[in-house]
Amino acid sequence: MRPSAQGAPEAETAARARVPAQPRAADVDRARARGAGEPAAAARGEHTHGEPPVPRPRPRPQVQRSSVRGQVLDALRTALVTGELRPGEVYSGPALGERFGVSATPVREAMQQLALEGAVEVVPNRGFRVVERGDRELAELAEVRALIEVPVWLRLARTVPAERWAELRPLAEAAVRAASAGCPATYAEADRALHRAVLALAGNEQLVHIAGDLHRRAQWPPAGTPASRGRAGLIADAHEHTALLDALIAGDQDLVRTLVEEHFTGAH
Repeated sequence: MRPSAQGAPEAETAARARVPAQPRAADVDRARARGAGEPAAAARGEHTHGEPPVPRPRPRPQVQRSSVRGQVLDALRTALVTGELRPGEVYSGPALGERFGVSATPVREAMQQLALEGAVEVVPNRGFRVVERGDRELAELAEVRALIEVPVWLRLARTVPAERWAELRPLAEAAVRAASAGCPATYAEADRALHRAVLALAGNEQLVHIAGDLHRRAQWPPAGTPASRGRAGLIADAHEHTALLDALIAGDQDLVRTLVEEHFTGAH
């Protein structure tokens, strides 16, 4: 006996209720994309319907720590130039950290960088000793700097147009202001900035990096001497820059050669 047309929908509804719902193809594809290595939520007895996906933990940002380390490194470099960190003395990470108001970790990291630069050396279980530099080492640095930079300056004097040299005038003026202020650390940075800008005209990044490292090392005062040449010495050095720039803008090759050689003889 056939079921009536009126009872057919009810029979179909009852049949569907007895059959488990089959996953759709799109759902299967998404499950496969999540990877076979993840345990099934149903097997763990968890209810996942309607739950948002659990976000993966993000790596901790390092921006702030790097910023602190950079600030400490700048402060330590300034202390080296001014002689506040005395050659031959040993300084511990915790003591310097307390001084700068930071933990010992960024101080140690900054000191490790200074060790790579040759400014300090590691003293096991104690800290870092500021390297004692003698006149011979500074003379050697001046000689190496002259061998590297003088030929580049002279070549650039023949090839760089006057308007490009004129663009460096603000850097030379900034160096004069820093010298007039009498702060050796501020002047040291302005001095390096001008030399770095000149060498950058050669288009050789390795040259800029190596020459900059030598320049920085040459600015650390030797043991047993005043921390700097004093305000008068800084001003004289700054005016050598402006005289050199004037000669480069004017295209006076002979004067440029004389001034460049004199400038590097003084290891500025």
